[in-house]
Amino acid sequence: MNLKTKEKIGIVQLGCAKNLIDMELMLALLVKNGYEYTFDIDDPFVHKVIVNTCSFICDAQKESVKTIMELIAMDKKVIITGCLAQRHKEELRELLPEVTHFVGINKYDKIVEAVESTHYYNVSANCDYKYLENVNREQITMGASSYIKIAEGCFYNCGYCTIPMIRGKYHSRKIENVVKEAKNLAKKGVKEIVIIAQDTTSYGLDLYKKPMLSELLRQLNEIDDISWIRLMYAYPMNFDEELMETINNLSKVVKYIDIPLQHSNIEVLKRMKRPSFDYRKFIKKIRKKIKNVSLRTTFIVGYPGETDEEFQDLYDFVEEMKFDKIGVFKYSREKGTYAYDLKPQIKAKVKNDRYKKLMKLQKSISLEINKKLIGKKIPCIVEQIYNNGIIVARSYKDAPEVDGLVYISSNEHILPNDIVDVKITKASHYDLYGIV
Repeated sequence: MNLKTKEKIGIVQLGCAKNLIDMELMLALLVKNGYEYTFDIDDPFVHKVIVNTCSFICDAQKESVKTIMELIAMDKKVIITGCLAQRHKEELRELLPEVTHFVGINKYDKIVEAVESTHYYNVSANCDYKYLENVNREQITMGASSYIKIAEGCFYNCGYCTIPMIRGKYHSRKIENVVKEAKNLAKKGVKEIVIIAQDTTSYGLDLYKKPMLSELLRQLNEIDDISWIRLMYAYPMNFDEELMETINNLSKVVKYIDIPLQHSNIEVLKRMKRPSFDYRKFIKKIRKKIKNVSLRTTFIVGYPGETDEEFQDLYDFVEEMKFDKIGVFKYSREKGTYAYDLKPQIKAKVKNDRYKKLMKLQKSISLEINKKLIGKKIPCIVEQIYNNGIIVARSYKDAPEVDGLVYISSNEHILPNDIVDVKITKASHYDLYGIV
């Protein structure tokens, strides 16, 4: 039972889904200790605001700092949590002397203590973050789907990536803890769980001394009230035949996989310190083993030393493989990473041109793929129903927040969270239209 309600805390959530879950864990501790929270930072009763920051690339850091400065100008007491607080530790204290509260990545269990202190600084020199298992998340994104984080940190040190220095070593959660959390979400009405980690295919290596993602998926597949299980952030390493067969054979695991490849050229992959093998064979094998699989991936253009020929290899790869979805990022030079000192650094104009060229190609591929769905029936999960009769859903081919939507009409009574078969009648570059 909650204590008597204390003051109301403002919330600003920035960054990725993994960051979102961290915020939900902190909110759970605050609610348990009698606090209310709100996303309305203009609320005159809100004097303290928690800003859960992102620091993955330079643009994310700028957004975090801009948000903090705006809150300071509003005379709010700011509590900085998340990746920016962890990555920049002492520098932030000098840059933002008005901020008196900093909470590091592995100190989220101290959030109540931070809120109740007049000054608070608790950021470890070296982060080694483990999930707060004894805390039931305070969900702030209730709906058809919810994320589940199965591990923290990362085993790898990709040349461009800041995550190991921010989040620390890889730590898998126990299978029973993940399954328990999934069952709790199902009781709340969640129909789709989205599996996330910095690298999901390494799940279990530290804890069980072998890859255990297949076993985890099998156990999640047995939960009665869960309809869809979606796999994100599947690192190419440890993506073996057993995992492919597991995904193909389990009825609730949607045939959708997000595999961040980052590039196709072997030499670029070596400079990135990424797995450097023939991705063409790899993708073809996945498509052979998993029937009707939908593939999403991400690529980086303008990595240090990327030649015109190496970019052309990537362009040809995308054109040949015809991924259902891709994300393209312009390389961001980050201090502390291996790639920071690599030469030559690619000019911004070149990066921008390559970005536009690749996105233009994918736009045409996406339209081509979507048009092939016209006349076919595909399962979709209903996300929202508007008063004007418009129903917004997602197909099994679309992950929440990052992919397209399906706009449907129906003469039947449909509710949010329902999963229905939709006949596609029209297609655009990224979205679909259909009828139940």
